[in-house]
Amino acid sequence: MEKNEIKNKIVETYAGDMVEVLENDREGLVKKIIHKEKEFEEEKKNLSPESKKNRFFMFASFLFISLALIILYFFLFKKENNVLSVEKQFVPIIFNDQRTILEVFGLKKEEIVSIVLNEINTTKLKVGGVEGIYLTENKQVIGLRRFLTLIKSNFVPGDNTLFVNDNFLLGVANIESKPARPTGAGGNFFIILKIRSITDIFDALHLWEGKMFSDLNGFFGLSLSADTNYLLTKEFQDGIVENKNARILYDKDDQIVLMYVFGDDNSVIISNSQNTVHEIILRLSSSQKKQ
Repeated sequence: MEKNEIKNKIVETYAGDMVEVLENDREGLVKKIIHKEKEFEEEKKNLSPESKKNRFFMFASFLFISLALIILYFFLFKKENNVLSVEKQFVPIIFNDQRTILEVFGLKKEEIVSIVLNEINTTKLKVGGVEGIYLTENKQVIGLRRFLTLIKSNFVPGDNTLFVNDNFLLGVANIESKPARPTGAGGNFFIILKIRSITDIFDALHLWEGKMFSDLNGFFGLSLSADTNYLLTKEFQDGIVENKNARILYDKDDQIVLMYVFGDDNSVIISNSQNTVHEIILRLSSSQKKQ
């Protein structure tokens, strides 16, 4: 037999054997393919976002990220804002030997006057000392404009806090008055206004003169009566107090009933005591030096 014939026979035999094997294993091969396809589908489901497990992990991740952002906002922004707010409200205009906080939420003007006057007349302030009185609503210190609204004042400082600051001070000074005031006459009550310049407030104060006594008389312990009603229409006069320009309301005995003094270029002092004005001016000067 020739070599070519032997090779052909071997190839034919091998090919036939392969066909027979494939035919016999066809059923098993199909099963393997189906099995592999099922495994692929299962894996695809597990990797899909619609998978319950994946949905859970996605939701949990979103929740943790949201919580982290909220906490970050609270510590970096909210806390910082609260601290700054408190600092701003309690920056003293002048040095106070002691400080009193009075809650006035829901109170009428007469009630506000009453609790302030009570504090003035019962304070344990040392001789020569000054007490700052801060009014609050829901534990938040109120500014000048809110104070004016609460007491229904006729003073209109304008909305621009750059010209007339909302930071102001009510207070009492334990300083001997000349002439001496009767007990319960409001002690040495005062108000300090902060301004950009005298020209920014002069006209507003001048317009207020006609109503200033009726707006503030209660804080100074002066009630309206047949003996004091004439002060409602009496005009203020130019004056000099502690070498400072002032506008003064005198009674019929030429005693100071009420005045406002330009303590410095940025401060107005409302008082009825020349000695109190003297002490406030000293403290304003001291505060400026420290700054």
